[in-house]
Parts: sequence; C-alpha cells; structure tokens
Amino acid sequence: MEQARANAFTVGLTGGIGSGKSTVADMFAERGATVIDTDVIAHSLTAPGGAAMPALVAEFGPEFATPDGALDRARMRQLVFADPGARTRLEAILHPRIREATNAAAALATGPYTIFVVPLLVESGDWRERVTRVLAVDTPEALQVQRVMARNSFPEAQVHAIMAAQASRQQRLAVADDVVLNDDGLEALVPQVERLHAFYLSEAQRMAIMHIERL
Repeated sequence: MEQARANAFTVGLTGGIGSGKSTVADMFAERGATVIDTDVIAHSLTAPGGAAMPALVAEFGPEFATPDGALDRARMRQLVFADPGARTRLEAILHPRIREATNAAAALATGPYTIFVVPLLVESGDWRERVTRVLAVDTPEALQVQRVMARNSFPEAQVHAIMAAQASRQQRLAVADDVVLNDDGLEALVPQVERLHAFYLSEAQRMAIMHIERL
C-alpha cells in the first residue's frame, strides 16, 4: 500500500483475539491519531448490502447469507476452520476489497499519524512493509481465553482453535517494534499509550520535516 501522504507516519497495530486491540486503538484515537480498523471495514463489506456480499454468495452459496443479507459468520467460521481452501477463497474475495477501502480511508486521514488495526498483520505477510512501525498488544494466552469466553460466549475449545489459527504470541512479538502489555486493566494501559503517542508524534514530525527538506 502506498502511504497516503509521502510524509505519513503509520503504525500497524496487531494482537491476538481478546488482546484488547480495539481498546488500545480507541485510546490512540482519543489522543488525535487517525485509526483505520480493517475488521470494521471487513464487517461493513459483509453487512447487509455490503460490497463483498454478491461475490461471497456466488462463491459459497446463498446459505452463507443471513435472512437480512449479511454474511453468516458462524457458518463461515465453521467452514474455514474445517477447510483451508475455503479460507483462501474467502480471503481472495475480501482482501482486495479491504485493501481498497483501507487506502481510501488513509487518503482522508487528518491525524498527525495513522494507525491501522490489523488483527492478522503477521499472517498477511506484506503489512510489515506497508507501515512505518508495528505495535503489538500483548496479553497472556490464558487471559485471552478468559476474555473471549466471557465476551463471545464461545466454548474454551473454540477459543483455542481460533488462537491456533492465528500467529502465536511469540511470532507477533518477534515482528513488533513496540509493545503494549495489556494484562492489568485500563489504568496500566494509560502510561504505555501516552509514551508511545508522544514518540509517534515526534517521529511523525521528524518525517514531515524530512519530506519538506526534500522538496
């Protein structure tokens, strides 16, 4: 993805299911960053009347749409866990559309820097080259399981299956430039986000100055 502006400082924020990505992203947004959540984009593409729904129904059949025309997420989740080929077909439909919508949103960014929330940043392969820095929200796996079971009412085995299909905690940390540890409530997040926000502002300003000097 070409950065929306030649001087744009961008961050790819990632983390496993139940890690608290959205909470951390919201905290950066409150401090003025532009936040673009690829999960939100994916949901809009697969909502009733979503741009991806005709292609999804054509590929997988009308039984994968709910009565109101949205993607039947539970049915699709079962399919892609059972059939890796189905995951590939799903991604072939969604990923180009997500990329296009992400680029469009980035072109309209007004914050001093942009954060892309990408749950599968490590797995996608090319996001590391598309952002200036990678920020991982890190949470102990036992706490991830506990949070997802409470939030989604999923059985423990299903949570473990979802986590097994994602990059491991170690893999995310290996590619991260920055880490927010989310294991002790909101109060513990504030100083971590404040520190990174100040750093990102500084880096964004430095990149802007470098761009002006090259003009």
